[in-house]
Amino acid sequence: MLKLLICADIVLFVCAFVLSVTEPQLNIFEQGFILAEAFFVCTMLLSCLGLGLYKSKLRETLFGVLRRLLLASAMTYVLLAIVEQVIESPYLENDFLIRACALSFIFSALFRYLLFKYNILGFARRNVLVLGNGQRALIIEKRMRREVDRKGFNLVGFVHMPGDLDSEIAENHIITIDTNLLDYVVKNQVHEIVVATDERRDNLPVDELFACKLRGVKVTEILDFIEKETGQIAVNLIYPSWIIYSEGFHSSNDLRNTFDWLFNACLAVLLFIITWPFMLLAIIAIKLEDGLSAPVLYWQNRVGLHGKVFAIAKFRSMTTDAEKDGAKWSTESDSRITGVGHFIRKYRIDVLPQIYNVLCNDMGFVGPRPEQPEFVNDLKNKLPYYSQRHNVKSGITGWAQLKYPYGANEKDALEKLKFDLYYIKHRSFLLDLLILIQTAEVVLFGKGR
Repeated sequence: MLKLLICADIVLFVCAFVLSVTEPQLNIFEQGFILAEAFFVCTMLLSCLGLGLYKSKLRETLFGVLRRLLLASAMTYVLLAIVEQVIESPYLENDFLIRACALSFIFSALFRYLLFKYNILGFARRNVLVLGNGQRALIIEKRMRREVDRKGFNLVGFVHMPGDLDSEIAENHIITIDTNLLDYVVKNQVHEIVVATDERRDNLPVDELFACKLRGVKVTEILDFIEKETGQIAVNLIYPSWIIYSEGFHSSNDLRNTFDWLFNACLAVLLFIITWPFMLLAIIAIKLEDGLSAPVLYWQNRVGLHGKVFAIAKFRSMTTDAEKDGAKWSTESDSRITGVGHFIRKYRIDVLPQIYNVLCNDMGFVGPRPEQPEFVNDLKNKLPYYSQRHNVKSGITGWAQLKYPYGANEKDALEKLKFDLYYIKHRSFLLDLLILIQTAEVVLFGKGR
């Protein structure tokens, strides 16, 4: 569905750009126009991507989507207006840009209105049959109970299998197949079978699954299905052989490490140039609230790559005696957070001093958020595979921060670990770039910590 949505947006943005031509001397077939058109479309797509409009599970009303579209159009106008000052293209002049951005917003808004009203792209949904109705299958029922969690598929039901443990799956969702599995799959147009049985030994209909596979039906293990649909790894279902045989979890090499540091260092310098006025305002605000003698920065030990402890820098967002009784989880309504602290946390200004940690190579821009040693020692004993998140460098932002924006206890730590392991498995430069772009949404809309 997302591919179709992006393709539709490309067509709409191209039409908007072409229809913005009102001067007869402008030729839409000349090279300059085509290059400007491509640049405009790419900028619009990146703006939409950065504002979360291409998320597979965007939990927004139509008004929320339209608001993001309007902001994406405004961002595109500002960026291209700056570019026009450098290259002075007649196809990026102010009046032309205003028309192109306005038409892009109108066309895309109308298209999304039709999507919401008539579910135009609903044909792309797959019919999924779950083999099993026990505790493993229950995870699908609980984790994907809402319609927004099932945008990409229709859940046909859960097939009762021998050896399944008792679960809370509703009776009307459980299917008993009296005929051959292949016949049922063909009759009900099932596109994918998810194997989620509690006891597989001597209980799986291997021959029937093989026959379904030959007929083009996709057969998926529950871990892979949850990973694909939710962008996280179900930690409580992991077994060592799955990690050993699955793709991903590749260790980094010296070339990758060198490239990562150069990329992060350049980005850190650029970010400092852009954000130093905000950092200065944060310093002034902290001083005005707590007095001239109050410290601006707060240094705290965190656990990074390979379990190495380093001191992380942050703008102080809590009272000076916040940890007089030892390290504690921070909550959204924490009384220790100051008035200025609430604001700088909401818009991620408090993490800007970590540019220093990036330049020192203690952190990168993307990676699992580092935790305090006291919490790490406790969580390693309670959460399976928690130590694996230290196999990559910690980051200022990350996949878990985008998908699960607030963590205040062990339950939240487990949820974030699922996303961290997904990131570690699929880690790549393109994924890092995607996370950086989508972090713009977190900052602009004040989401997360």
